Amino acid sequence: MYHFRNDYSEGCHPKVLEALTAVNGESVIGYGGDDYCKSAADLIRGLCEAPNADVQFMVGGTQTNFVTIAALLRPWESVISPTTGHINGHEAGAVEATGHKILQAQAPANGKLTPARILPIVEACKDEHVTKPRLVYISDATETGGVYTKAELAALYRCCQANDLYLFLDGARLGCALASVENDLTLADIAALTDAFYIGGTKNGAMMGEALVVTNPALTENFFRMKKQHGAVLAKGWLLGVQFQALLQDGLYFKIARNAVEVAQYLQGGLKNLGIPMMTESTTNQIFPIVPNELLPHLDKLCTYEVWGKADKSHTIIRFVTSFATSMKSVDGFLKALKDLT
Repeated sequence: MYHFRNDYSEGCHPKVLEALTAVNGESVIGYGGDDYCKSAADLIRGLCEAPNADVQFMVGGTQTNFVTIAALLRPWESVISPTTGHINGHEAGAVEATGHKILQAQAPANGKLTPARILPIVEACKDEHVTKPRLVYISDATETGGVYTKAELAALYRCCQANDLYLFLDGARLGCALASVENDLTLADIAALTDAFYIGGTKNGAMMGEALVVTNPALTENFFRMKKQHGAVLAKGWLLGVQFQALLQDGLYFKIARNAVEVAQYLQGGLKNLGIPMMTESTTNQIFPIVPNELLPHLDKLCTYEVWGKADKSHTIIRFVTSFATSMKSVDGFLKALKDLT
């Protein structure tokens, strides 16, 4: 079997496991108050060129999203999200469960928001009998593999600032966004052009973990208490700090993200050479082939993947995702086997 189900279907990168093993016998202070978390946070501040940023380590993406949104909003405030946004379609109402409404903005196939898609929602919510939009949620990369450019992110941030909105960037797949050929952003750019964002570890080589970076100083007060109230404080918090140290101190995070993107692009090109079209042209580690329904039983025997949706009565959109563990050799083997089927 060839595995393209997800970028967290494997454990962690061997160097991360080595780092965890090396500290396994130590007795360490809990709840993120340890030297490993402090060192990792300092490392992140340096990479982001944001010396005053607050860095909070979380276990997973959904947890990071709903805790951050709950911490940043007052009870009557709401969040603007693309219809395809992860908080809207894949988190079982986690944000709504905190008491905050999600206002859906239609986005194109690439999943990216623009000021033109935000402003009508802001205008429609001026009546004080409805919730007040206060935060814009975006992802980089988006759910469909879209990547924001520096100009696009800057335009969004200017729009948010002009309309009393926070900008929060979900970075679950930020590593692969930064590795995309379409990307011209750095971590420092993202820190300067958002109020908060996170560096995703779960989907890029960590056993688990996300590093939230809050750059707006007005939003940091009592954040730990909000984490604790929502069950988001890991008692063995040093496990997160150790992993982010291992991923970031020698550039491993960016190296393995490049691998995930390169093999995905190779796979996408190979599929197109076999006459298989794409739902959207992704430049990250997620690709979306449109396959005939009769091919699905054969794919089930050949590889792991996820069904994304129906293209039409006779075709299905599927999703292939690559990771740090995906090799060119395995992609070559899969494409050869698929060619023999088709």
